[in-house]
Parts: sequence; structure tokens; C-alpha cells
Amino acid sequence: MFHLLHIQDSSPALPQRFTYPFHYIPHPLCVQAAQEVQAYLEKQEEWREELEQGKMFGVLITKNHMGKLGFLAAFSGTLAGKNLHPYFVPPIYDLLEPEGFFKPEEDRISSINKQIEAIAGSKEYQACKQHLRQQTKEAELSLKVAKAQLTNAKKKRDACRMNHPDAVEQAAMIRESQYEKAEFKRLKNHWKERISSLQANVETFEQEINRLKAERKERSAALQQKLFEQFRMLNARGESKNLLAIFEQAKHQLPPAGAGECAAPRLLQYAYLKKLHPIAMAEFWWGQSPKAEIRRHGYYYPACKGKCEPILNHMLQGLEVDPNPLAEELPKETELRILWEDEWLAVVDKPAGMPSVPGKLHLNSVYSEMQKRYPEATGPLVAHRLDMATSGLLIVAKTMEVYQNLQIQFSNRTIRKRYIALLEGKVSLFQGIIDLPLCLDPEDRPRQMVSDKYGKRSVTEYQVLGYKDGITRIAFYPYTGRTHQLRVHAAHTSGLNAPIIGDELYGKKAERLYLDAVAITFRHPVTGETICVEKEETF
Repeated sequence: MFHLLHIQDSSPALPQRFTYPFHYIPHPLCVQAAQEVQAYLEKQEEWREELEQGKMFGVLITKNHMGKLGFLAAFSGTLAGKNLHPYFVPPIYDLLEPEGFFKPEEDRISSINKQIEAIAGSKEYQACKQHLRQQTKEAELSLKVAKAQLTNAKKKRDACRMNHPDAVEQAAMIRESQYEKAEFKRLKNHWKERISSLQANVETFEQEINRLKAERKERSAALQQKLFEQFRMLNARGESKNLLAIFEQAKHQLPPAGAGECAAPRLLQYAYLKKLHPIAMAEFWWGQSPKAEIRRHGYYYPACKGKCEPILNHMLQGLEVDPNPLAEELPKETELRILWEDEWLAVVDKPAGMPSVPGKLHLNSVYSEMQKRYPEATGPLVAHRLDMATSGLLIVAKTMEVYQNLQIQFSNRTIRKRYIALLEGKVSLFQGIIDLPLCLDPEDRPRQMVSDKYGKRSVTEYQVLGYKDGITRIAFYPYTGRTHQLRVHAAHTSGLNAPIIGDELYGKKAERLYLDAVAITFRHPVTGETICVEKEETF
């Protein structure tokens, strides 16, 4: 499983520190190792159909005890229904081991699922529910008719009383009223007993279903607990922690399903066990993109945040790791150009790489710069946001009243914006509208995903401006303002299927993200006039 690398005099120097796994450019040696893995995958005819569906692979450059340079390879999850393949490192814990505890208990849970499905789909249960529905409707109709008859009878008696009946007639009407009310009460009791009996029949089935569901939940939780205890993750110091301890310390929560089964933890675990020294790491996607996420064949991706971040933060302890590039790339002082300004607001041109607000890294931002310029401002200043990597126009509110007015305009979608972008590849349709529901990917923040179930409607109009050297220059007109909306709409296979150049989340890293907010139009919150600000296009 330790594959020697073919090193030549022209081969690149080894990196001084290990790869920062959540934001990186793959080292050339990782690219070389990945190409060898990809060549191996191309030869595996029996896996071809599964690989076409898409899977994440990883490579780890290491040195063995003899100082020879090589690499390890791994895949995430299972491959061809198995965890063990000679070319790849083994899993940290083999869930598919026939003699282990996982498969027998998984089979028991599957058996419970089948029992639930059998009861829920049984003819007896369905017949009971259907009979209950029919009788409930019949009861409602019967009582409705009887109630109408009571009302009509009462109206007749009230009409008779207007004619001043004698004592005998009045007594007869009272007896008639009492009898009809008693009959209506008997009818209600009849249907109540009838419906209760039918409900009891249905509940007999549902109680058994609920009992099985409770057992399934209890067994699943116990199985997950026991499973997470088996994942004992090593680090470079030789320390070991199971997943429960790692996630409790990092996030005060249970690990998500599938934690520890990604390529990166597998690679490091095997290296530590075999006394191999980790040097650099990279992960790449092979095959088609999933429907919800955006993954492109052959592209490199950082480790996921939801499952892998706490694990890798533990496993990398003892290694000298590259710092987070996001915390170092920005200049500490950046000049913001003001393109339009009055006493109530300003429109600034945010450079690429500067965040709109400081965030967790407390970087220099539009907000902090505006605080320095307008120390007397009472508003939140930044009225909306652009992604850190996006450049372009931002409105700065100097008072709370102006800020709130602008928020209403954004909410009502009356503010118009235009972006210019460069896309990888040629977009075939000259113009159109993209309408995809977007939401946060909870397992890989800050990436967004397409979800019909959880996503919010996101709409973008676009117009192709030209083509050059296989690159599309395009204008975007967003109707909504979801996080990463333009980036996802450009990259997703149901959108334009052409990532914005430099989009390292949904495409490939370049010297910058080629997305620029070049125009914005809004109603002035105080004067009421229409303000349109445009900047010179930079690409």
C-alpha cells in the first residue's frame, strides 16, 4: 500500500510544512501521486459504473523508515461494496467485517425496518384505516343531518309559540324537544363508540409500529455509540482519542454519521500505524457530480468541515502544518475607494480578498475600515455583503434609519445589481434565467448545496457578453441574494455547469475569483431619488 514515487532531478522540493487541509493548492508531488491513482482507476473496468457516479479519493505523500518517498491512497466510504482493496489503505474500523459487531446489529435493525414496512403495508392495517376514514365521514354526515333536523324542528316550534298555543300544546312541544335532543345525544354516543372501536383497531397496529420504531431508534443510537468508540484516531504525538471524545471536546455534540470514513483520516491513521512520516496531502473528486453538491471530475477539494475538521485538528497535532492561507493572504491595510457619498450613505468598491465584515478571523474588513472613516456613524454601516473573494460595490449606511430603509428595499427586491464574471468553458445559451433552491451544506460549511426540500428559491438572470480562449464573459442580474448564489448557479450542473474562474469552492483556484459587482441601483432612503452607481469593469 506504500507506493514509491518516481523522483527525478527536476522533481519539486518537498514542502517545509504539512498541508493545511481546509484551504490549499495541491503540492506538485500530490498531483503526481493523484495522477498515478487516476491511471489505476482508469484500468478498473469492474468499478467503472460505480466510479462514474462519483467518489472522493485522497493521496498522502510520506517517507518510510528508510527515507524513501512514496504515497498512500484512500477512498471515502466503500468501493464496490467493500472497504478493503489492495491498492488503498484499509479503513480505520471495518464496518463490513463479518465477525465484527456492526453487521449483525445492522441486520437486526434492517429486520426491524422490514417488520415496520410489513405492518404499515399490510392489508389488515390499510383496511382498518380505510374503514375508520369511511365511518368517520359517515358519522360527520349523519350528525350534520340530525343537527339540521333539530334546528328545523326548533324553528317550527318557535313559529307555533308565536300563535299563543294552549298549555297542552306547549307541553307537547317541550316533550318533542326533549325527545329530539335525547335522540341526537344517543346518535352521538353511538358514533363515538363506533369510531372509538375502529380507532382502537388502528391503534393496535400503530402501537406495534411505534414500539418497533422506538426499538430501532434505541438500537441505532447504541450501535452508533459503540461504532464511534471503535474509531480511535491517532495523531503525530502518538496520542489516541475516539470520535466521541474528539467531537465532544470540539463541538459538544455527537459525531455525524460517516465520521472517520473519509479519505484524509484513513490516510493519516495508516501512516501513523506504519511509522510513515506525513509530508503532504490532497483529495480529488472522480466521476460525476452529485445532484445536491458541486463536484467536478478531477478537481481537488479541501477536507470537509462537518465530519473531518474536528478529526483532523486532532490527528495533525505533532506535525508542523501550514497556516490558514485565508488569515495571511490579506493585506492588513487596504484602501477602499468611495465611488458615491453623501451625509447619509456611501457606495464603496470592495477589493477581492477583503471580507465585508471581520468574521471569526478578525480580518481587516469593509466594516472595520468604515468604522475608522465614520466614527460617529450610528448605523451598522455595511448594508449588505459580498463574498470575501468577490470584488465590487457595497452600500454603507451611516445611520440606523438609512440601514433599516435599505434592508426593506433588499427584502422587497427593489435594489438592482449587475455582476461581471469569467466562466470556465463556453456557455451555450446566450441568455436565460437560473432558478435553483439553495441552502447551507451542514457537513461542509460554508459551501452551499441545491435542495428541493430545504433550499430557498434563488433566481439569477444572465446574459453572455462574449467568448475568448474557451472562457465565457457573462453578466449576472440576481433577483435574490442567497449566499454564494452566483457561484453555485454558475457551477452547478443544473445551472450553467461552468464555474467562475478562481472559485476554489466550486471550481479551481486561480489568482483571484473573477466575479465583480459592477453596478447597483437603489432608492435613496432620505431624498427618494434613484441612485445608480457603476464602476469601471476590471476584466
